[in-house]
Amino acid sequence: MRITRRAALAAMPMLAALPPAASVAQGSWPTRPLRFVVPYPPGGPTDILGRVVTQQLSQRLPQPVIVENRSGASGIVGSGEVARAAPDGATFLVNASLHVIIPHLNPQMPFDTLAAFEPVTNIARVPLMLVVNKDLPVRSVPELIAWLKQNGGRAAYGSSGIGAAPHLAGELFKQLTGTQMAHVPYRGSGPALADLLAGNIQLMFDSMPSSAGAVRDGQLRALAVSTAGRVAAFPDLPTVAEAGVPGYEIATWYGIWAPAGTPAPVVQALQQAVAAAVATPEARERLATLGADPVADTPEAFAAFTRAEYARWGKLVRDAKIEAQ
Repeated sequence: MRITRRAALAAMPMLAALPPAASVAQGSWPTRPLRFVVPYPPGGPTDILGRVVTQQLSQRLPQPVIVENRSGASGIVGSGEVARAAPDGATFLVNASLHVIIPHLNPQMPFDTLAAFEPVTNIARVPLMLVVNKDLPVRSVPELIAWLKQNGGRAAYGSSGIGAAPHLAGELFKQLTGTQMAHVPYRGSGPALADLLAGNIQLMFDSMPSSAGAVRDGQLRALAVSTAGRVAAFPDLPTVAEAGVPGYEIATWYGIWAPAGTPAPVVQALQQAVAAAVATPEARERLATLGADPVADTPEAFAAFTRAEYARWGKLVRDAKIEAQ
């Protein structure tokens, strides 16, 4: 994590100098507003990160930028809308790693996740945060494990959907600690977080952008982060592995896609605009507070990364024997 962050920060001055997309692809953009579809409800990590980037993109793209939340079916509803959209550079998808996980859970997918989209860029990689309701009588990972072994029959953890990284994080935790707890899937992190705050579920492995504010405000208690190393946003928070669960490591990431067939100049121009967007001081500061490491890689690199992640997450789903409900 530290190497990634140093490399990203070192590249920021160069990225900030990139020209606006309007000058890169004059004449390639449609004349109507540009839609960025987030396939989850407002308030979740994908929505938060997407809006951090699109706020900056609105200053770099030649047309107005609109963010639309189209939630349902673990992201399939909104993603399918983008897959069916005309490849004219007017519609884009902002999604999380669940984009390449859900096909392994749903054999009746209405589109081919790899073939239906043009990868544009990876926005950022983000750790998950193990958070519990503030009234739960635990203040560390060992205390949580002990509590679960005594109360596993009535414990529940939430996630943004079946097969999403927070779900797999909970299943991995159960496997490595020998604990039991029920999984409660929601239509995005926002509704799950609301139930956690209300005490209807006891814990979550939540993406840091959606839970960081509640942790800082004292509404939730954070016990650990899911990555191999600690994160700069919460330097005193241990990793799950160093807190007593050796071998535990998992994270999530967020990217942008266009419908298959979108002109290459538009895809390349949008990637350069995103690279410039995440290099701004405002975006850098906001991403840092969320524990996010900016990436903004090329379309070619993101395409290769997406294929590799498709295979890696597929193996995790099969090993955990996770099935869509």
